[in-house]
Parts: sequence; structure tokens; C-alpha cells
Amino acid sequence: MNLNTYTRLSGFYFFYFSLLGALVPYWSLYLKSFGFNAETIGMLMAILMASRIIAPNIWGWLADRTGQRLRIVRYGSFITCLIFILIFWQEDALGIALVMAGFSFFWNAVLPQFEVLTLSHLGARSELYSRIRLWGSIGFIIAVLAIGWLLDLVDIRWLPWMMLGLMVMIWLASLCVTGKPVDRSSDESGFIQQLLRPQVIAFFVICLLIQLSHGPYYTFYSVLMDSLGYSRVEIGLLWAIGVIAEVIIFIYMHHIIGRFGLRRVMIISLLLCVLRWMLIGLVPENQPLMLFAQTLHAVSFGALHAVGIALVHHYFSPANHGQGQAMFSSFGFGLGGALGALGSGLLWDSFGATATFLLAAVAVFIAALCATIWIKPENCAVSNR
Repeated sequence: MNLNTYTRLSGFYFFYFSLLGALVPYWSLYLKSFGFNAETIGMLMAILMASRIIAPNIWGWLADRTGQRLRIVRYGSFITCLIFILIFWQEDALGIALVMAGFSFFWNAVLPQFEVLTLSHLGARSELYSRIRLWGSIGFIIAVLAIGWLLDLVDIRWLPWMMLGLMVMIWLASLCVTGKPVDRSSDESGFIQQLLRPQVIAFFVICLLIQLSHGPYYTFYSVLMDSLGYSRVEIGLLWAIGVIAEVIIFIYMHHIIGRFGLRRVMIISLLLCVLRWMLIGLVPENQPLMLFAQTLHAVSFGALHAVGIALVHHYFSPANHGQGQAMFSSFGFGLGGALGALGSGLLWDSFGATATFLLAAVAVFIAALCATIWIKPENCAVSNR
């Protein structure tokens, strides 16, 4: 892969996750500015996750059948911009919900297919994926810091304008990327047959539990920090520290996986994720411990995401990579994320932050047990070889 291709692929990740850096830490604060309660905010944030349950699978199936993966990425990015423009006329929960459902249906279809495009460009060097993906994390850091600083200067209602600008940049970046044909001759078995292997089923259950446990963090972490007196700059810095740690681990991830293997990296990362949610739930007012907890984002997201991408590539044949990545997105980030956001919204006001984050720790501990019992990729036939 030449430098030009690397730059174009990295640029797309940069802007895609810059938008996530605007959305995840600050969108709940934007919703709070309308006077919505925690349950309503949780339900609205769940829409973003719920659209990942259906959308990636529809677009993944279509991309695998038509081979028009890049076109789907470009159209999805453009339609995302068009639908999001409607947010400027919405002030009630229903109107905001409809716009969020509309733009996220197309936005969530884009990334899984772009992951396949990236891996197709890498070919046999798929372990270098993290070197490209880290630019998404860098984009997230820059966005979360810059927008946190801006939102201390201007009203939170300016957030949608910032997000729209980033959406336009995602679309423009997609126009710069070239596609690569997929060899379908190695499709030894159908997608359903590959999906229904016990180890693969266990893998997707683990993905669901991981993202379910992140529900309170993505939905209410900024709200919690704000209620404890942290400024928006400080909140942005806490988010950024987490993603800086993520960037560092992405740089070394191919060495780490090469040395320790996918199974061991997954189990250790899951146990450290348990520790992270316990710290946030029990001592959120302790700034040094919050800084430490944020460095654990390196494993709770960075390492587990890289392992997940690698396992999808391992479990599914090239002709089914689109649907495999779509399932990874929809079952984990989609269903798991939606249940996590919705559940945390229901628990937050009634039981408080501590109980909500401790339940998240329990969920990811169950995932660690599942990984210990079932995730043994060296014992599973590799369908794409």
C-alpha cells in the first residue's frame, strides 16, 4: 500500500471519528439544553445505537451482493448530511428523534463497509489496520478538545453546526478514496454457516456485552462530570486522554497481538474494563483516578476493537467480510449500545451513577468469562485462508 492510499484511507477515519468526538461527549449536553430528563436523553441516545442493528446489515448484504461498496460509502455520507440539516428546525423530542433516526441510518452504514475497503487495500498485511485506524482516534481527540473549548465560549446550540461541517468533510473524504475488487472465489461456505459456529456466536455475545457496558459512559459520562463541577474544557480533556491512550495502543497493537495472541489480549482487556467502570462508578470526584480510568480506554475500546476487527477477518471468508463487519457493528455497537443507552437512562435517575456503572462492570465481567471459555481462534477453522 502506497503513501497516497494510506493518506486517503486515514483521512476518512480522521473526519469520521472527529464527528464522533463531537457527538458522543457533547450531544447529551445538547439534548439536556432542551430540558429533557435522563430517561428521554437515554432513549434519544439509544436511537443512534439502535440504527446500527438494522442499517449495517442491510448495507453489508447489498455491498457483498453488488460489489458497490465504495458507492454505498459515498452515498451514505452524502445522505447523512442532507438529513441532518433538518435538526435546525427541531426542538421537541419527537422531531429530534426522527432526525437522529434518519441520519444515523445512513451514517452507521458507512463505517463497516469502509473497514472492508481498508482491509482489502491491506491484503495480507491486515495487522497494519491499527496504523490507519489510529488517525480516527487522532481526529476524535482534536474534535473533542476543540469543541469542548468552543462550547465554553459559545452556546451548546452551536454544536449541530460544527457536526454538519464534519459530515461534509466525511463525504468529501469518501470521494478521494478508491475501491478495490474482492476475490469471491474463496467463498467456501455461506455467511449463515460461518455465523452459526459456537465460537462465532460467543464472540458476538461478547461484543454485545462490551458495548452494553459502555452505555452509561457514552450517554452520561459528560453529564456526570458536569454535575460534579468539571468544566467543559476539563470534560473534553478527560475524553481526549482516553483517546490518546487509544492512539498509543493502536500504534503498537500489531506487536501486542503478535506477541500475546488475540485470546489473551481480549481477556486481559475485558478485566481492565471491569476496573474502569468500577472506578468511574465509585470515585468519579477523584480527578487522579478519573485520569487513570480514562487511560484504560486504551483497552476497553482500543484493544477490544482491534481484536474484534481481526476476529471478524479471521472468522469470515472475503466474500462475506461486508456482512461480517456489519454484524460486528450491529450486534455490538448497535444492539449492545442501544440496550446500554436505554438501560442507563432508566437506571440513572432511580438508582444513581454508582449502581449504573457497577452493573456495567458486571456485564463486562460476564463477557470476560465467555471469552475465557469460548474464544479460542487457533482452534477454529479460518474461513478466509
